[in-house]
Amino acid sequence: MRSAPPLDRRTVLKASGLLVSGMVMEQGKAAPISGGHLKVAGAVGSAAETLDPARQSMATDYIRGHLFYDGLVSLDDTLNPRLALAEALESDDFLVWHVRLRRNVLFHDGTILAAEDVVFSLLRHQDPRVSSQQYALAKTIQSVRAVAPLSVEIVLNAPNSDFPAILGISNFAIIKAGTVNFSTANGTGPFCCKEFTPGIRVLASNNPEFWGESPYLDSVELIAIPDEMARHNALMSGDVDLIATANPRLVPMLKDGGFGVIESPVGTYTDLSIRLDQRYGRSSDFVEGIKLLLNREQIRQSVFLGFSRIGNDQPIPPESPYFNHQITPRAHDPDKAQFLLKRSGFWDETLPLVCSPAALASVDIAVVLQYAASQIGQKVAVQRVPADGYWTQYWMKSSLGFGNINPRPAPSLTLGVGFASLSPWNESRWCNPHFDRLLDDVKSTRNEAIKRQIYWDMQELIASSSGVCIPNFTNSLDAYAPYVCGLRPSQAGQLMGYDFARSVWLNTVRGRKA
Repeated sequence: MRSAPPLDRRTVLKASGLLVSGMVMEQGKAAPISGGHLKVAGAVGSAAETLDPARQSMATDYIRGHLFYDGLVSLDDTLNPRLALAEALESDDFLVWHVRLRRNVLFHDGTILAAEDVVFSLLRHQDPRVSSQQYALAKTIQSVRAVAPLSVEIVLNAPNSDFPAILGISNFAIIKAGTVNFSTANGTGPFCCKEFTPGIRVLASNNPEFWGESPYLDSVELIAIPDEMARHNALMSGDVDLIATANPRLVPMLKDGGFGVIESPVGTYTDLSIRLDQRYGRSSDFVEGIKLLLNREQIRQSVFLGFSRIGNDQPIPPESPYFNHQITPRAHDPDKAQFLLKRSGFWDETLPLVCSPAALASVDIAVVLQYAASQIGQKVAVQRVPADGYWTQYWMKSSLGFGNINPRPAPSLTLGVGFASLSPWNESRWCNPHFDRLLDDVKSTRNEAIKRQIYWDMQELIASSSGVCIPNFTNSLDAYAPYVCGLRPSQAGQLMGYDFARSVWLNTVRGRKA
């Protein structure tokens, strides 16, 4: 497993004793070979794609981010933080953090990484004009200042033991101070940007001055093929070597054809959100009735073909050490659902259920729910809307609609972003002051037993009273040609948490021309 040193007691959280371990699950046994060109097809593409790490928001953005940039911290296959551009990251109180940077790290333009680059990179997220995807998290930082050419002090508004994991989010990558032009990428990452056409193509070449272990590949080409069948056909015909988001229904065909499939148990989920501040959600009977109407096992089998784990209406996945296994998933109970929906006062209405291909499998889940509702006499109108514009025009705006949530690097982040009362991404507009207090408490708690209990209590509150229904956690499926080696399952998301290019190699240098 090629990775930077983990954050340990000597380098981070001196008061807490956090330990980090890696998961070594290598695909391919032969010795790695350097060289070759890898062509990859992602599942989404848009003219809105960007090389500005602060604004990156889709899977292909994240891949480019990992190609061209580094953060102070990276996340391993189990979402544990590891040192990257930071040589040390220390705090005695979780409030004031001291960063010591690696020496002689070069940006792609040949300039040397310095403290001022870190200050600029972190503080620009607080500027509303940047439109950072992490604006809300960045506002939790009180100050960032250079105390020496390679030393930075970061002061938070409140203690947060998960701050190292937050720094591992790819949006917080470090860029050169003063950068305003993102027509190309000037990072410190393992590849340099040679070509970037938003929504169409990016070409990356091996960075000979990379500070870490050099990647095996000479170059990587990333294209977008949103059409699912076209993406699979491109792999099987040899037009591409690796694809993201393989269709579960096509896995047997791929394997029969000699192609490999990597299955990763990620914390991604597609959820049905009921807005609690709108008419349906104001009835607790209605919310509970819909949750009981969801047939979780049927969704797992018929929608995900077994490539998922049953969810219990809270966002911490089963792989997390903080997962509350005592919360029993709601069983499909149509009789009780019928009783509650009738009592809610909306029985005679046709319920508008908004879904889109943009939210993974939401169309199929909507059909399963519609069928279950028809069996008890409740009318549901499935409103399928286009993927283009879904996240800006429909997500969190519909009384009944779907979201698709990616894994986050720390439980406090997962819980806070989706369920804190003032979070802009609180999908169901659930407001629970007790939950908010627990969220503050867990960030400053050192005792692991106490922290675990707090997380369990928070999950119980969400599962019992929020308007979010999480029937399944999906397994990420990526497919690859037989000569592609080095892929591993990762809890961080598809394609090894979008960071495959640092580890993948070709067992035959095929000489594909970029």
